[in-house]
Amino acid sequence: MVDIEKANKLAVEKMMDSRPVLVGVEKAGKVIPGREGRENLLTHAGPPITWERASGPMRGAIAGALIFEGRVKTYEEAEKLVLSGEIDLEPCHHYQSAGPMSGLISHSMSVYVLEDQTNDNYRTFSGLNEGYGKVLRYGAYSEEVINRLHWMDDVMAPVLDAAIKEVDGVDIRALIAEALHMGDEGHNRNKSASLLFLKALAPGIGKVCKDPQITSEILKFMGDNALTVLNPVMAACKAMSDAAHNIEGSTIISAMARNGTDFGIRISGLGDQWFTALAPPVEGLYFPGFTAADANPDLGDSTITETAGIGGFAMAAAPAIVTFVGGTAPLAMETTMEMYEITAAHHKIFTIPALDFQGTPTGIDVRKVVEKGITPRVNTGVAHKDAGVGQVGAGLVRPPMAMFEEALIAFAEKYGFN
Repeated sequence: MVDIEKANKLAVEKMMDSRPVLVGVEKAGKVIPGREGRENLLTHAGPPITWERASGPMRGAIAGALIFEGRVKTYEEAEKLVLSGEIDLEPCHHYQSAGPMSGLISHSMSVYVLEDQTNDNYRTFSGLNEGYGKVLRYGAYSEEVINRLHWMDDVMAPVLDAAIKEVDGVDIRALIAEALHMGDEGHNRNKSASLLFLKALAPGIGKVCKDPQITSEILKFMGDNALTVLNPVMAACKAMSDAAHNIEGSTIISAMARNGTDFGIRISGLGDQWFTALAPPVEGLYFPGFTAADANPDLGDSTITETAGIGGFAMAAAPAIVTFVGGTAPLAMETTMEMYEITAAHHKIFTIPALDFQGTPTGIDVRKVVEKGITPRVNTGVAHKDAGVGQVGAGLVRPPMAMFEEALIAFAEKYGFN
């Protein structure tokens, strides 16, 4: 009989020991394993999805990625191309990647490259963050959106790659740990982490970029975006969670992700199988002119942060997050305290000052979720339900219990628990 407690201890230890370091920026088709030569591959957030079942913002992002690649000029042309069967749609998670909201990564897009220095330099990837509002990851695909993506790829990305190498990389685990002591939680509040990130890269940017105007534009673009660091943080959390994946007999959740239609999870001891349920609506705050009626169901790979023990699980470190996602300061503390009920460990590196530097709740145990009737708490952005609009708010969400129950039943069947 498998020893679940021993397996879970190993899984969370590997998760906490993982040390991802940002080492560069490269084209997705060049560096992500399995993408080489596959110009027709688009990877997206969440579990597998087809165009027919895709949400409005996911379809908008797919269209925008194809416009960016020069394959089509309009949304209608993109839809026709995808439905022809020429375009492959697969999850980012199948390619050591994670992307916020729609998560779209196409062949020519630039991605952050991280190496896990604890686990044989295992590599993980995420795209570059566009900022808030009308952006590709929220399903927008206007000329403004596409022009910004080209500037990021053609101008900013080569400078960032050279700057990262100039400063000998950035230890993202250490950056997250410091930011948690400065009022961040690592998912929707990354103001401190983004400034720490800019501080780490600014000397390198100044040294490698010989054009003062471009230097100024890059520093301003990154400095104005409080989510600049979210993408490398997500890639870091992907590395941490992958370190805990495929541990025989473990009931630890090693991925949580949403594609705007379905919410999906993976269990360490059940390999690459997805367990899914319909993505729930998000309760939160909306930008002026928008209401809950405009919102798409939950979307994005960014729940990989909660999977690794930060994000909603670390809200006690970031009470100011409620001004963005809704709720009260006590709710932030209550959320973290509740998450200790369904996790296997207190993180060794990520700690919360308000809890006397206790480690964040880490390693979601599917058994505890079902036994206690408590699903993970997630904070998230909200995309408009229609393609082309963009972000309309932010809020809090709980994934459906049904998929956790399904996963636990599958675990019991595989390992002979009756």
